[in-house]
Formats: sequence, structure tokens, C-alpha cells
Amino acid sequence: MTPRARIGLGLGLALVAALVVVRVRVERGAPPRTPAPAAPSVLRRAIGGEPESLDPAAARSEAALTVLRDLDEGLTTIDPDGRPRLAAADRVAVSADGRRYTFHLRRAARWSNGAPVLAADFVAAWRRLVDPATAAQTAGLLAPVVNASAIVAGRAPVASLGVRAIGPRTLVVRLAHPTPYLLSLVAHPATFPIEPSSLARYGSRFVRPGIMVSNGAYVLERWMFGSHLVAERNPYYWNAAATRIDRIEYYTASDPAAQLRAFRAGDLDVTATIPPASDRWVATHLPNRLRVSPELAVYYLGYNLLRPPFAHAAGLRRALAMVIDRERLVESVTGGGERPAYTFVPPGIPGYVPPLPAYASWPMRERIARARALLAAAGYGARPLRVEIRYNTGGLNDRIAVAVAAMWQRALGVHTVLHAEDYKVLVHDVNRARVTQVFRASWVADFEDPISFLGLLRSGSGIDPPRYASPAYDALLRRADADGDPVRRAQQLARAEALMLHDQPVVPLFDYVAKHLVAAGVRGWHANALDVVYDKDLWIRGAGRR
Repeated sequence: MTPRARIGLGLGLALVAALVVVRVRVERGAPPRTPAPAAPSVLRRAIGGEPESLDPAAARSEAALTVLRDLDEGLTTIDPDGRPRLAAADRVAVSADGRRYTFHLRRAARWSNGAPVLAADFVAAWRRLVDPATAAQTAGLLAPVVNASAIVAGRAPVASLGVRAIGPRTLVVRLAHPTPYLLSLVAHPATFPIEPSSLARYGSRFVRPGIMVSNGAYVLERWMFGSHLVAERNPYYWNAAATRIDRIEYYTASDPAAQLRAFRAGDLDVTATIPPASDRWVATHLPNRLRVSPELAVYYLGYNLLRPPFAHAAGLRRALAMVIDRERLVESVTGGGERPAYTFVPPGIPGYVPPLPAYASWPMRERIARARALLAAAGYGARPLRVEIRYNTGGLNDRIAVAVAAMWQRALGVHTVLHAEDYKVLVHDVNRARVTQVFRASWVADFEDPISFLGLLRSGSGIDPPRYASPAYDALLRRADADGDPVRRAQQLARAEALMLHDQPVVPLFDYVAKHLVAAGVRGWHANALDVVYDKDLWIRGAGRR
């Protein structure tokens, strides 16, 4: 689900047992220590919706992932600048061919029940993630690990996964190919360990308040469904002395306008976003509270490639993509600093330049003329094309759908039916693959590497909403996987993206920017392209929080 190539690593000077020792910048991962406040320190943070689950294998939404990053901890975390730093592990060694990683866990790492965090806890969690019985949508994150894809497909036993404990605190990960983004990947909550006794005793209930045993900076205390969750400081966390905030209250209000009202009233310290219609007002009236930064996330339209009219009709798909005026969309419809998108991978990943399609530089008059020719070649010269766009209900989504439909009508005479529905219903309809024609979607990077986006459209990825299947595209991704040279690898990935954009299974519209309101008293907030901010790295200064 993400790209991360910038991983901030330096090679050690010594070779140990044919392994190259790699030291991660800010290895201990601890922010500067400050005296603990006399009274309990509480942060009130909006997370933009109800978490669907706090099971690492089932969590998908940003709401769920935000909470999980506080409750649990993987082998690495993400630095304020977006790079990985060691977390539950304090040392890692990488083989010379880049296909074997040996992680050494911290001796101080403990679960919230006081038990040590062991390498076997990671092995069990990763095997559970790829087990077909778990049916985890994020199982594809472990695709670089030996046998992971075969296990997910049911072609290999779970025990054959290329991860094993060779001691209480030593974890060995074997990879099918060099994976330069692995240290970013293992910061994703899907790869977090699971405390085995609680899972064995409680089954699916192991993530409930009062039951959940976690290894992160906080412990889940309450979950008031439809309102908020509460997490308290974990005294057993290995870096608890550097955790400044005692309690996190996560508010699940999904309405950005409600978040803005709560923030202005002093009832929230951090919002998940701001209302699109209020961008200018917020920038004018709350400029010192607004945090805006580019994000590795794309808003796009997807075509259903399993049914007419878009199956086997790349020219028709390109015609509709050509006539959408992205610049006008971000200036007149979104209006919050978003960037027009012609590529699926957003810009900003070090070492990778997304390949712009040729029509991106054409004047709109030429784009319309070419699109009309493609439409006619697809058999819609005399008879009008009729399509349906399905999207999840929301002010911005409504406006974008209306704008796109108007552009198609004016340029190509396309008759568009707009179908708004609840997000969960939309996901169901897209997954059924027989209901949708065109659908609204978005993708947020899981790690800083182009494959986080391009891997989504790989055949058999397990997600792939448009059902794109291209042997040539898959072959280019395989070549990139096998190439240990970062420059050649980036070139292969760019060729794959260019091929995919010519096939046009998706229509990128704009790249997101992360937008938060942060109270004056909240310190330590650092934006990054992943929009990952851990509450353990924040602190509250002074009584006045506005």
C-alpha cells in the first residue's frame, strides 16, 4: 500500500558471519527526555472514524492504524522525517545480497503484562497474517518474504514462511528478492507482534479493552463505540521514561466540520483533517494551528475491467482520462493545496520519477480531439456512452463526481449516472466486481517505495480494485524485484508504471496533502510524507492549549 525508498541507513564497518551490519539513524528511537508533568497529561486526538478493528491483521483504516501505532510496536517505527528507526529491535544485520535480515530484539522490550517480547511472537504474528484462514487484506505486505505469496494462495504450508526465531530475541527474515524498503515495511501495524497467551485464551476478543496485551507506549483502557477510545501509558514499555503524555483520548468523529467545531471550542487538541470547504477560512483565522504537508496518497477513479464497457477497451479508458481537467479540479473543487495527478505514484519518493503520460502536456483542445477519436474507435461515435460512477457519500466526493461528469459531458457527450453510497457498501460493491463501472477510490502509502502503489495492481495482489491483469506489467515488477541496483530498479518500476498508465485501469485525479489542526500547547508534531505521527513523541507544554 505504499512506497518508501528513503530509509536512512548507513553500512557498518565490520562483516559478521558474512552479514553486513546496518545501523539505523537514531537507533534508539528516543525523543529528548523532559521532566514528567505533575498532573496527568492528556492528548485529545480525532482519528476520523471508528476503527474497524485493532487486530493488526484486520486493521486497514487510518483510524485503526493511528491507534495501533500507539498501542503496539514493530521492529521499526517511522521517524518524524518519514525514515525508519529501530524500535522493538535494537540491532539489524543485512546479508551482502540483501536477502537475509537478522533482527535482534531489545532485552528491555516487554508486553504490557510484563512478559518479554520474543522473536517467536513475531513469527507467530507473521504466520497468522499470511494464513489463508485469516483472510487478511494486508497479507500482501509480506510478499517479499520467502513463500509468503504461495502461502496466501494456499499453495504452501504456513510453517514454510521465511521467518524464524533462532533464539529468544533473534529473528531471521529470508526474502525472495532484495527489498530495500523492508525496514519501512516492518513499521506497518500489520507486521506487529501478538502476545500469544491472550490470543490463545480469548481468540478474536484479544483486542478488547481490559484484555488486549500490547508492547507499545500505551495500553487500551476503554472503547466507547461511536464516541472515543482511551489509552493509558504503558509502564512496561521499553522507552516509557521518554513518553511524555499519560493518556490519549481518540475521538472517532468522521465529520471534518464537527472536528473543526470541537477544536475551536477547545475540546480537541489534534484533528484528523479539516473540512474541504473551510480551507481558506482556516488558513486565514487559524494559520498558526494549521499543519499542511504533501502526502504519499492519491485520489483516483477505477474502472471495472471485468465487465462492459471497459473490459478490453484501453482506448475508451484513456479517452475518459484525457478530458478530465485535473488543474481545474484542484483549483475550483478541492481547493486545499492538493496537486493534480497524472501518475499513480505521487512525486516525492527519493530516486523515483513517475512517468507522465504524453497527454499531460497537451492543451485541452488537443486532448479532447484525441479522446473523441478514441471514443469513436471504441464504437461510441454515433451512440452516446452511458456510465455510472459509484462513490462514498461525502461533500468532496459529491463535488468531484459532479465535476468529472460535467467534463465528460461537455467534451465527449457522455451521459453519467452518479451513485453515492455508504463507504462500506462501496467497498462491498467494488469487491463484488460485477456491480461497478467506474468507482472512486484512494490509496495511501504503507511505506516509502513506488511498489507500495504499483504492487496494488500486480496480478493476484489480493486488493487490485479494477482487476487489472497484465503479464507484461507483472514481468516488469518481477525484474525490478530481482534487481539489486537502485537505479535500474527505479527504471524498471517507471517502465511498469508507464505501461499501466497506457492501459489506464485507473485514472489518478489528485495527490493528497495532509491537513491537521494542532493546538498551541502540543509540541513535537513533525509532518512527513507518510503522515505518521506517534503520540509517544508528542508532549503538552503549559496550561493554555489553544
